[in-house]
Amino acid sequence: MNWIDGGTGFVSVQGKDLEYGMWGADPKTAPTIVLLHEGLGCVALWRDFPKLLANATGFGVFAYSRAGYGQSDPADLPRPLDYMTREAEDVLPMVLDHVGIQRGVLLGHSDGATIAAIYAGSVVDHRVRGLVLIAPHFFTEPQGLAAIAEAKTAFSQGDLKARLAKYHKDPDNAFVGWNDAWLDPGFQAWDVAEVIDYLRIPTLAVQGVEDQYGTLAQIDEVETRSYAPVDVVILPDCKHAPHLERTEKTLAAVAEFIAHLERLESEQVAVA
Repeated sequence: MNWIDGGTGFVSVQGKDLEYGMWGADPKTAPTIVLLHEGLGCVALWRDFPKLLANATGFGVFAYSRAGYGQSDPADLPRPLDYMTREAEDVLPMVLDHVGIQRGVLLGHSDGATIAAIYAGSVVDHRVRGLVLIAPHFFTEPQGLAAIAEAKTAFSQGDLKARLAKYHKDPDNAFVGWNDAWLDPGFQAWDVAEVIDYLRIPTLAVQGVEDQYGTLAQIDEVETRSYAPVDVVILPDCKHAPHLERTEKTLAAVAEFIAHLERLESEQVAVA
């Protein structure tokens, strides 16, 4: 992949063209932060966070839209209820290979945070040295399912579809694929928290106190189950998107976490 700061393009994975954007340093010259978006997100909906992140850390930043989102090809519907695990184990490894990442961090938001954790707990990849999990979820909660049901009403009766159409070329594919899976009766038993037991890299977990899609029990799960170090940042007056609602605080936390990773890396090199 020809890395260009501010560049965009498409990468083909499993027969789907997936859009991407890149910011900052080339993977050959600096580590890379790979962004994994939320259940209704895409490259554009990260807004200016990727550029700010590249400036704050000195790392390159790469974001892609999963199938069904943004300008990527539509997803095959209905989505299987284990769609996050499939994304982590089947798609993400190929994306990372295309990027040419040599060393870096996975930063995910919501569904993307879950995908990042599943990848780190299921796939052996020594290129990934740390995780940033923003508003992750590992199991369903009544509060979150209720909010997702409200989103269905907003899509069918309100202006949510029109708002999504500004960012997704097929808003029905994006929304229905996500919403139908979460509201499927079989999804109430969904629980992937076991992957936390297999994490062996440092993690930063960030969540807003007023997150409407998940309680702090999700963060507690990471703290109590991970064998690797876990840093936690809980932001008051913040809902489900800390990187957009409390951008400065989130950037500072991520930059500090990455600086600590780099110090650890330097110490390990010195010892070697």
